[in-house]
Amino acid sequence: MATLGGPFWRFWGASALANVGDGIRVSAFPLLAAALSGDPVAVAAVAAAQFLPWLVTGVFAGALADRHATRTMLTVADTARIVVLAVLTATVATGTATVTLVVVAAFVLGAGETLRDTAAQTAVPRLVPDRLLERANGRLVAGEIVGNEFVGPPVGALLFVVGAALPFAVNGAALALAVMLVLSVPLTLRRVPGGAPGGDPAVLAGLRWLLRHSVLRTLAVVVAAVAAADSAWFAIFVLYAQNRLGLGAVGFGLLLATGAAGGLVGSLAAERLVARFGHRHVLTWSMAVTAGAPTLLIAVADRAVAVAVVVTSSAAFAVLNVAVLALRQRLVPDGLLGRVTAATRVLTYGGTALGALAGGALAAGLGAEAPFVFSGVVAIAATVAWYVVSARPTGNATR
Repeated sequence: MATLGGPFWRFWGASALANVGDGIRVSAFPLLAAALSGDPVAVAAVAAAQFLPWLVTGVFAGALADRHATRTMLTVADTARIVVLAVLTATVATGTATVTLVVVAAFVLGAGETLRDTAAQTAVPRLVPDRLLERANGRLVAGEIVGNEFVGPPVGALLFVVGAALPFAVNGAALALAVMLVLSVPLTLRRVPGGAPGGDPAVLAGLRWLLRHSVLRTLAVVVAAVAAADSAWFAIFVLYAQNRLGLGAVGFGLLLATGAAGGLVGSLAAERLVARFGHRHVLTWSMAVTAGAPTLLIAVADRAVAVAVVVTSSAAFAVLNVAVLALRQRLVPDGLLGRVTAATRVLTYGGTALGALAGGALAAGLGAEAPFVFSGVVAIAATVAWYVVSARPTGNATR
């Protein structure tokens, strides 16, 4: 069996370290915000500041990724984040940190993560052969799940208990190791991408290209819709777990960890599923299961069913992510991949945010089951839309 090779695994190691650091930071930031201020608005502002950069700076990150060597972008993004973390660590350690400073730091760190993640996705096609894209992306998604959901959050919380500044210092150290690994990757990541077709250097060139490509355009829209459906029910899932399932904080945490395990399995299984059934069918079923499985909780409010739903939907979402990444890397020309990736991720994050708001509004106005109904309706619409468009001649690349 073909192997991914040493350069890829060094790149994977850098990505895994960055994701562990991100997971540490994500759990430590709300704890720090709560320690500095008991105001819920202040705590929410810190949380929002970590994810807002995708909507504000996403397309610019894509343009930078297309115009500069990937290794340079990864090194610059992580080095800048190390500097910010060093300043934050010093202020927390000396007791001079404020909520405003934490919000600004969270936004800057999020912007650096945006640039890093976009550049990283353009690197994969230059590190592995085309036939191994699903395997490579599956391993990267698995590393992201382990770092962001399994390892990082509990480590971040534990470190915060030991010392409030410690999680941010460890995050910086993890990124420093990631930079050293990135600098060890081969010359392929030193090369500047080949430029957009027709020489279009515009920031929005990727969006224009995406709008002209029927398959990837439809895929971007339906994935954003699926993300909205997924976040709609998940946004109020903690209330459902408390009120319908009788779970406390520990039980809810265990349920989420079980879901993360499902995502890990899905990311590792995606390669075989695509090889056997093809992108079109795998994408179709993963969309349907991701947004459709939660509707089971409308009829059966049972803990075992909830575990099955969380595991199944998380696994399907991981398969969907891997298949989408590999298909996009195959179909988008070199020199545009960063901007197309950024454009699609802005849509996805926008859908996630709107879905969460819609879930809260639906639950408040129509009852706890409404977000699950919404998820099911979106699952049907998105799946049908994708299946119809991908069946056209231009969709042959999806097999």
